[in-house]
Amino acid sequence: MRYNQVKDLIEWAAGFHARMARQYSEAAEDAENQRLEMAFNYLASRELKMKTGLEDLFHDGSDHSEVLELWFDDSSDFPQPPELDRLSEQTITGSIEDAMRTATSSHQRLQALYEHRAARAKIEPEEEFFQCPGSRT
Repeated sequence: MRYNQVKDLIEWAAGFHARMARQYSEAAEDAENQRLEMAFNYLASRELKMKTGLEDLFHDGSDHSEVLELWFDDSSDFPQPPELDRLSEQTITGSIEDAMRTATSSHQRLQALYEHRAARAKIEPEEEFFQCPGSRT
């Protein structure tokens, strides 16, 4: 998957979080017990918070435009976006442990994607942007 600008990557990541939130919300509706429903609702709310945080980068009043407008051509094959897309398309059911495995896996893959971008940054502000604490997820 190739992106043209950093903002495209951030928009994609926000969309990923929205898709995961929907998956967790649907799983909460179908949960067989209250504890599992609460866990799925918690994960859905966290995904929505991450989505909103990413979208705020475009409106938060801070000046990220230098980085968001950067163009990059990354011809190397990094697998995180397709893997993450598959995660957001699967039906999430099962136990709290299954839900936590999915959440942990998606977080680790997003982290790897951000680390990939930081390693290939052309300017210091781009590298710092992708190395922020919490790394945008």
